[in-house]
Amino acid sequence: MVFWACGCVSLGPGFASAAAAAAAARPSVAEVRSQRNAVFSREQARQRALYPRIEKIEVSMQGPGLDGTLLVMNRGMSTPLSCARHLTEYHVNNSVLALVDGEPWPLHQPLTDSCSMTLLTFKDSDPTLANQAYWRSCAALLGQVLQTAFKDDYTVELLSTPEVPVTSGAFCCDVALDPQLDSWTPSEESLRSLTKGAQQLIHKDLPWEPLEVAPSVALEVFSHSRCKQEEVEEKAAQHPKGRVTLYRCGDHVLLSAGPLVARTGLCSQYEVTALHSLGQGPWGLHRRAQGLSLPLQLQAHHTVWRKLRQRAEKLVEVSRLEEAAPPSPPDSTPPPTSQ
Repeated sequence: MVFWACGCVSLGPGFASAAAAAAAARPSVAEVRSQRNAVFSREQARQRALYPRIEKIEVSMQGPGLDGTLLVMNRGMSTPLSCARHLTEYHVNNSVLALVDGEPWPLHQPLTDSCSMTLLTFKDSDPTLANQAYWRSCAALLGQVLQTAFKDDYTVELLSTPEVPVTSGAFCCDVALDPQLDSWTPSEESLRSLTKGAQQLIHKDLPWEPLEVAPSVALEVFSHSRCKQEEVEEKAAQHPKGRVTLYRCGDHVLLSAGPLVARTGLCSQYEVTALHSLGQGPWGLHRRAQGLSLPLQLQAHHTVWRKLRQRAEKLVEVSRLEEAAPPSPPDSTPPPTSQ
């Protein structure tokens, strides 16, 4: 019997004793998380110290009812969420992402120059960017749950998260579990346990804190994971400034290929639907965890949800091109998050 952080699943006799012996030679999940958090906090404090004096910037707000609104904010300290708090409760509760001078910008990322800003919601006339950030965030949430699903007896390696459009029917998180679990097939009870773990994080309404860092910092953050270190090097090579973006949610630090939404509490209906085997890869047996979610502002009747869930159980095929680049804007088929 192996206990999850969010429930339990039976793996059969013989698993636990072999796993315990292997676990003795590696740091615990708590130790790894503590080290990653310490590096993240140190770099976050260093970056904030780059703005020792309060300097003002002007933020010109765009959007319905906001054109012409000018906010005077603090350089390097104020975020799009800070701006939303100067507007209305609606903007605070419903904003998902921001456009800063036309570029997607996380709500918790400090502003460094005067700019124009549009706050994005799921109910905009074109919710493409909000939907993409939401799908990416749902996958990040699933990865966070998988990372802590098992006791320290078993390793969990989060692989590079495939970027898939919301029209794919499910968000994805690729993972390599401990080789001792290669013969394990998750039951419906196991999937429900993962779902429960995600719902607990949603209920905590945790922020996704962004931090753009030099590769050397990210390599230190992921010093216990050669897989993540290779991903850092790949993402840095693709970035025009050679940098990578980290996010922190609670005590979990992750890499992201694009902006995430402001907080876990923006998720509402959320369900882990499948864990497919992808076959052997560089890090062992690769698996693809999948799920389905709708945001707080958009709800589906249980009959519609059941149909969406059936679709989300099917393996999402990801080409190498999709894995290497952000998805193209969805076609004219309405995505699940806009129905």
